[in-house]
Amino acid sequence: MLTLIMKLNFVLVMTVTITCNAVAEVNKSSWKKLAKDNIHDPENPAINLLQEPGDALSVLPHDTSGNLVNWVKALEDNVITPRSNILETTKVRIRDDVILMEDTGEVPMVSFSHKAHSLWLDCDNCHEKYFISKTGANPINMFKILSGNYCGRCHGTVAFPLTECNRCHSVPRE
Repeated sequence: MLTLIMKLNFVLVMTVTITCNAVAEVNKSSWKKLAKDNIHDPENPAINLLQEPGDALSVLPHDTSGNLVNWVKALEDNVITPRSNILETTKVRIRDDVILMEDTGEVPMVSFSHKAHSLWLDCDNCHEKYFISKTGANPINMFKILSGNYCGRCHGTVAFPLTECNRCHSVPRE
């Protein structure tokens, strides 16, 4: 699983174009050097061919968790332009609606932005495999999410961690 995550992160970093003057720079020491990250082999001479995470990521919009990059803001601000498809025949679908999930007990309700997700992924990545496209058909709860189901398929691995509760639980109750 870690190898898959590393490959996804590598592909993401390799497929973005960075516009450096659009964002403030963050301290490069926030990211571990490749030779000290316990993933890359510091003895391998090819390590010098790779860009250090601090050089690549410090110019992107800062975040408080995960890899310290707010990827959605980077997209919205046109700081990065990832490839939207591999095959020219692939039709990219971006949904611009928000789903309000009210069944959250006493905690704030969840605001799910389809746009923030479909800017990165086609609908088929999640529907019908992880989410059924029918209101009320997905018995989502935090236990299932923390067990790696529903939102937990990505959040906590390649998307911001589940410890950032207020990012999803963002709509206060009256």
